[in-house]
Amino acid sequence: ALVREAERRRLTGWVRNRRDGTVEATVCGTDEAVAAMIAWARRGPPGARVDRVEVELGDGDFTGFEQRTTT
Repeated sequence: ALVREAERRRLTGWVRNRRDGTVEATVCGTDEAVAAMIAWARRGPPGARVDRVEVELGDGDFTGFEQRTTT
């Protein structure tokens, strides 16, 4: 679901599920698009349980948005 939302917002980066049930992502784009993605993540997709969202500044150079392997 996060991949679809990121692509819809024309964001680049990656997302992966972790074995402990958390989701980790790096999201790059305009300030407005990233803020909208963070707001979406706070709600999550239908049926998801979101306890918290942690945001850290980072950097990267990505050409698309990919689903990475679970760690």
